[in-house]
Amino acid sequence: MAHLQENNSRERERGEPMEPTSKLYRAHVLVLPCPGQGHINPMLQFSKRLVSKGLKATLALTVHIAKSMHADPSSSIDLETISDGHDLGGLAEAKSIQDYLTCFQTVGSRGLLELIHKLDRSGQLVDTVIYDGFLPWALDVAKQCDKLGVVFFTQTCAVNNIYYHVQRGLLPLPLSGGSVEVPGLPPLEPSEMPSFVCKLGTYPAFYVLVINQFMNVDEADFVLCDTFYELEKEVVDWMSANLWPLKTIGPTLPSLYLDKRHPNDAAYGINLFTPTTTSTVFTWLRHHPPHSVVYVSFGSIAELDPSQFSELARGLALAGHPFLWIVPSSEQHKLPRDPTDSIPSKEAFILPWCDQLEILTNDSIGCFVTHCGLNSVIEAICLGVPMVAMPQWTDQGTNAKFVEDVWRVGVRARADEAGLVSREEVERCVREVLGGERGREMANSARRWMAAAKASISEGGSSDRNIDDFVAKLATRSSVE
Repeated sequence: MAHLQENNSRERERGEPMEPTSKLYRAHVLVLPCPGQGHINPMLQFSKRLVSKGLKATLALTVHIAKSMHADPSSSIDLETISDGHDLGGLAEAKSIQDYLTCFQTVGSRGLLELIHKLDRSGQLVDTVIYDGFLPWALDVAKQCDKLGVVFFTQTCAVNNIYYHVQRGLLPLPLSGGSVEVPGLPPLEPSEMPSFVCKLGTYPAFYVLVINQFMNVDEADFVLCDTFYELEKEVVDWMSANLWPLKTIGPTLPSLYLDKRHPNDAAYGINLFTPTTTSTVFTWLRHHPPHSVVYVSFGSIAELDPSQFSELARGLALAGHPFLWIVPSSEQHKLPRDPTDSIPSKEAFILPWCDQLEILTNDSIGCFVTHCGLNSVIEAICLGVPMVAMPQWTDQGTNAKFVEDVWRVGVRARADEAGLVSREEVERCVREVLGGERGREMANSARRWMAAAKASISEGGSSDRNIDDFVAKLATRSSVE
């Protein structure tokens, strides 16, 4: 397994004296993501930005994740591990999700405390703990150690605003009646709310997880959001005026796909799944005209029902466009033999996993059929690819609402009363995105948002200014101490 750099540890092993912290970097941040690909990626990318601006960053992963990952050995981020109490199998080892979360809080709190003490004793004085909003107990540990505590939200401000209102009792549940009014947001139908809110009682452990993000948020020294101001201007303005002076610091893609100020930052750097993208895939893509191929992926967690696999496959075939479909090996047994076997290989390509950024930047891709996980949505926005939204659960329904009605970069596939998106609906959506006047409008909107995303993180952009301000405040506190 490749490891991220641990330069100071090697110096200690050689017996070389270490320079004082203040001479090496402006401040040292310890970054703790929730152990999932969609949480690690944005927090790792943000850490890279901080390093480029003179900070030292140490990423703390669970033991199981560190064992399972494929990492970039050239990264500028140091790696440390803490236990979640399930070092062999992570979540899969636990009796239940609730048992895992409870154990992670108990064991992880102790491990984080020990890690901070270890780094401090080694001369790598930790100034700040940046923790995933899903892990609010990390703030308590930071305060116990007299460190700054910075919450990092990995979902949109719109979704976090909804959860905040639920946690504070400002949005009574269960939902009833017509549209839901939440300050800073457009009116939302109940089905457009996060699934844990609109379908109360489903996945109770996850409901507690997302709501508890706000149990102690008022005690955090900074609130960071993985979005960019222009994308969520209205809700950011409302939250900043009424809740906390939050900072938008996204999008958190590798620099190569955004501002290109850091040419060595060409990939996320940590993968929990092995990409199977090969030259054969790109040869296949080159045989198709620009903006003609449908890319289909439902991320690393969503599992489609076999009947939905069948309808999706048939809908893609009916739409008449070549498609590249990511189907994990564990899910491929659900694929129908017909029509996928009867589609010529030049019209369909199925892979178990891929480097999504490489695919989305390919000129042949014209449409992304997605579950609307935020990372996938932001990647599509940053790379100017219109979407067909097929949300499955959690925040995805709200993201899909914004994709279609607010950002106007895609169309939502409507499910029937049984929750199934029919083949006819899949066909309609793909044809709408890849043809006709509305398709051209979505493509134009996608290009405008792509430009706005890149501008926000480029020098002098809204997110870049926020990161500079954040770094300056950390560096000031570090120099005083």
